[in-house]
Amino acid sequence: MIGKNNNTDGEFGAHNQIAKGTQIQGDIKTEGVLRVDGTLKGSIESTGKVVIGPSGSVDGSVICASANIAGYVKAKVQVKELMHLQASAKLHGDITVGKLAIEPGATFSGTCSMGGVVKELTREERKEVSEKTA
Repeated sequence: MIGKNNNTDGEFGAHNQIAKGTQIQGDIKTEGVLRVDGTLKGSIESTGKVVIGPSGSVDGSVICASANIAGYVKAKVQVKELMHLQASAKLHGDITVGKLAIEPGATFSGTCSMGGVVKELTREERKEVSEKTA
């Protein structure tokens, strides 16, 4: 887990960042905001917001409350509330979202389930998702 900085607690709790040029292989679980500007091969589970910056790349799975994607994502994504794909976003994978906003220029390849279909995953289902992406 990435450490907390109590001085930056906001709407979703602590703010965590993977800086550009940083490469991480493994799973991240946080109760705060996570911003990825580097490369992550693994899963993200957050009760807050996940931001994938323009230089960010995620290959694995993402489960979060809300997401703003501007970089590259190859993952199974589950967003409880709003997922926003910015014009520079490239998303390949199956998504389940409460709401979806896609800017012109963004690319999305996969399936989408939207609306009332998002549910909290049980511990068994989370384990199953992370095993499939490993």
